[in-house]
Amino acid sequence: MSDAAHKTPPDRALDVVRGYMDHDGIAVEEALAGLDAGSWMEVYAVLSGLLRSTVGIMEVTGRQWGVAQLVRHADEVAAAAPPHYEFAVAEATRAWARGDEAAMRTLSGRDLPGAVHMTAVGVAVLGLSLWGRAGFHDVLKEFHETVTALTNGRPSDARPLEPRHP
Repeated sequence: MSDAAHKTPPDRALDVVRGYMDHDGIAVEEALAGLDAGSWMEVYAVLSGLLRSTVGIMEVTGRQWGVAQLVRHADEVAAAAPPHYEFAVAEATRAWARGDEAAMRTLSGRDLPGAVHMTAVGVAVLGLSLWGRAGFHDVLKEFHETVTALTNGRPSDARPLEPRHP
């Protein structure tokens, strides 16, 4: 039995982003292999949260990206997508980089696996554009720790909150 069988949906979500970031189609495939319908939804939820967080950080910090940089990353990253998604994901991400979100919504609305791939590519493209490969690896590590803490309850070393008295 592979390691993938023992991974949680949040682990798999981050693994698929890492696979795209590293342009590794095998890692992308392995990250999503054997998911049931509920797990696909959980993976999509984690990826959606990561996408919203990444965009939020960008907005708060005022960090910007160049369209050419996003398009270049979109082409590189989408090449790791399964063949039946590669072109659609690349084109939707390129359109999004130019400010057209309709293509991304259309692809994401077709099927859940398509939405997972589209969102993972979007996260990888933004992360690479904003932080570079090494910086984005660090961001993913921090996000993994946060998701793990949230999904498993509070970390074991956290002290319980003490009630405040007025």
